[in-house]
Amino acid sequence: MTRLRSMIAAACLAVGTVSVTACSTLPDEVDRAEIDADSRQALNQLYAKNDAARAIGQQARAVLVFPSIVKAGLGIGGAYGEGEMRQGGAVTGYYSTFTGSWGLQAGAQQYGYAVFLMNDDAVEYVRESDGWEIGVGPTVVLVNAGVAQNLSTTSLQDDAYAFIFDQKGLMAGISIEGTKINKLD
Repeated sequence: MTRLRSMIAAACLAVGTVSVTACSTLPDEVDRAEIDADSRQALNQLYAKNDAARAIGQQARAVLVFPSIVKAGLGIGGAYGEGEMRQGGAVTGYYSTFTGSWGLQAGAQQYGYAVFLMNDDAVEYVRESDGWEIGVGPTVVLVNAGVAQNLSTTSLQDDAYAFIFDQKGLMAGISIEGTKINKLD
């Protein structure tokens, strides 16, 4: 159900018919259980495949996990997904992520991402902000293979580290810049 809703939302965003405020309602009980299961599975798979993510996860105060983001575009594009914040192994809130874009683009893809919040200020900023726009607020480092090789638990200096995983589809390039994360009511 969550994946279908994500695909529908991304398709609507691609033609510019959905506003950011339409993506701020709390999922019902069935959706919460699905988000919980998908988020746990995605995080476990990320840890199994990526030593840097596992090491950062052990140091993080909290992690935002978006197990399935659907992105589509033809000139105008959008991406949408739902996830959760996990702290100390427990779910502390549900969130949606939205990205809008325009330009020379065509295609669709699905991916997930996790944002590891490294300090209490970053966690509070996400909790208390009226929608957190990545690029504003805590400093986020997008971790790719080159960055991951140079990270150690003693070199972690930034507020948050983001890992993109499980990419499928036919769109080139992934960015989390310009992404807005909203707490679901």
